[in-house]
Amino acid sequence: MADGPSLLASLKGLRTAPELSSAEQGQLLEELTQAMATCEWFTVGVMAPSAALAVATLRALEQRFSWETLELDPAGEELATIEGPVFLKANQNNGRFLVRRESGLGQGLLITGQNPVDPSTEDTWGPLPLALFANDD
Repeated sequence: MADGPSLLASLKGLRTAPELSSAEQGQLLEELTQAMATCEWFTVGVMAPSAALAVATLRALEQRFSWETLELDPAGEELATIEGPVFLKANQNNGRFLVRRESGLGQGLLITGQNPVDPSTEDTWGPLPLALFANDD
């Protein structure tokens, strides 16, 4: 990565995740995995055109990084009743996620790394493509 900024860093400030080639997705996953390694837990934001896609994106992320499955917060709205664009907010610290209707957002996945022991390693990465983890076995 000595040849200019990293692909991961280039995403900061974008409204919507860019379309990436397979090679770029591989590079992005490598950079992201390395950046996340210094953090203890994560919060996640998913901007998606539907609640189903937002939850599928969260589940693919959980599977990729072997995270415990987060539960839908019972205080939130039932997923089946939510139509149109959404914002999903997930928190590993409390083990839950919420989905709310939200129009006017871009599309993508935001991951914020938390490290109370060394806050200098905390950061927010993205927006990442919604399908970045979908076919990653």
